[in-house]
Amino acid sequence: MTTEGAPAPAPAVCSAVSSDGTTLAYRVLGDPAARPLVLVHGWAQSSACWGSELLGELAERFRVVAVDLRGHGHSGVAEAGYDSSAQWADDLEAVLDAAGIGEGSGAILLGWSYGGIVVSDYLAARGEGRVAGLVLCGAVTSISRSAGGAVGPAMMAVADGGFDDDPARAIAALSGFGSAMMRSGDGASRQRIFGLSLATPPAVRGKMLARRVDNDQTLRGLSIPALVIHGEHDGVVLPSAGQANAGMIPGARFVGFPESAHAPFVEEMPRFLAHLEEFAASL
Repeated sequence: MTTEGAPAPAPAVCSAVSSDGTTLAYRVLGDPAARPLVLVHGWAQSSACWGSELLGELAERFRVVAVDLRGHGHSGVAEAGYDSSAQWADDLEAVLDAAGIGEGSGAILLGWSYGGIVVSDYLAARGEGRVAGLVLCGAVTSISRSAGGAVGPAMMAVADGGFDDDPARAIAALSGFGSAMMRSGDGASRQRIFGLSLATPPAVRGKMLARRVDNDQTLRGLSIPALVIHGEHDGVVLPSAGQANAGMIPGARFVGFPESAHAPFVEEMPRFLAHLEEFAASL
């Protein structure tokens, strides 16, 4: 465990280039010989969403690769690609290639929120060759009528001004979204996650949600173990979405977090780490 009061290890910030030339940033930390854990953040967030405390804890257990999706964090803000499953698969593959996570690496893919769509897009296009396990945390896997894409009122409300260039309208629209992220958690973490939403360019926020995608068939065809974690008070992605996704993946395990909303990895971090460590040990 990370020593209390000691600074978490500083991650190396690296970059990869996707198939359309977009530069993608990612953070790497932990033992290079450990099992890779690839963290894929949600809509209007970045690799900073995980927080230094969690990243430090994960680095003691895994080789952590935390991705900045296109248009987010330190990655390039491309004009296009946000509505393309093939492009999302290319993006994640570019990061895995650059990080040296090849066939047989036994990686765990962990998708939070919209990150569940991105990891599903990758698995649909590239298969399971590099991946030993899948973790979905407060995740959607589709933007469609699929039960695995059920979002709550806090997510639906961002459509009313959340993509606007006018700061006043955007802040007003995103304030409920930011408040709904956590039921508990410290104030600094809550402000960090809200700030990341505003730091994501408005056009990117809109383009991310303008697509339609259904990954139900991909989930039903998976042969790797899966762990689905969902906060029981989640008003961004409904708990029913997590239950539906777990039901579609053969043999998946669903775990509800009774004290959490949309960010169990912050709100109930010790429990989150324990379940993740137990899952990794089972692979």
